[in-house]
Amino acid sequence: MTYRYLLFYKPYDVLSQFTDELGRRTLKEFISVPDVYTVGRLDRDSEGLLLLTNDGPMQHRLSHPRFGHRRQYWVQVECGAKSQPIEQAIAQLQTGVTIRGYRTKPAQASVIPVPDLPPRNPPIRYRKQIPTTWLEIVLTEGKNRQVRRMTAAVGYPTLRLVRSALFLPAPKTASKTELALTLSGLLPGQWRSLSPPEVRSLPRSVHSRA
Repeated sequence: MTYRYLLFYKPYDVLSQFTDELGRRTLKEFISVPDVYTVGRLDRDSEGLLLLTNDGPMQHRLSHPRFGHRRQYWVQVECGAKSQPIEQAIAQLQTGVTIRGYRTKPAQASVIPVPDLPPRNPPIRYRKQIPTTWLEIVLTEGKNRQVRRMTAAVGYPTLRLVRSALFLPAPKTASKTELALTLSGLLPGQWRSLSPPEVRSLPRSVHSRA
């Protein structure tokens, strides 16, 4: 069996699955490769990187919470009049916040310049009197709608959410400690196969049969 590893730039308003009884947009509209499945998911209203594969053991392992690979997000948040200073909000994200009775793990968080992204279709809600800012947040866990709930918990509701990178631990024999997969070279709705060097840099325990 030939294993396939695909990197897909999921657009807004697309489900992270191939079928939907309600007729909503799915991955089938963009990816014709048979028998591949997502490693993790993105919400319908989120955008960005999805890794897909037909390597079942790898898909299972990388999706398991214990694996804890890093996920990087670019997040446009709303800065309302009642928002606390952004420095305090970032400090809370870095130490962990409580959402629905769960204490999140410490995250990397910082303010970033407006990233070079394609316009979202449809565009986000724009309110002239309420400014926005962009954050970069890196998590090692993936609870349901976690980024949105985290930013809301510190007083900065999410308007746009883009997963911009995935970092997978590389084999000990590799020259780098992580395999970095990014949006580079992709537009929303496009996908590519991982290159041979990228496949060789997948975690050894899940790459042994590739």
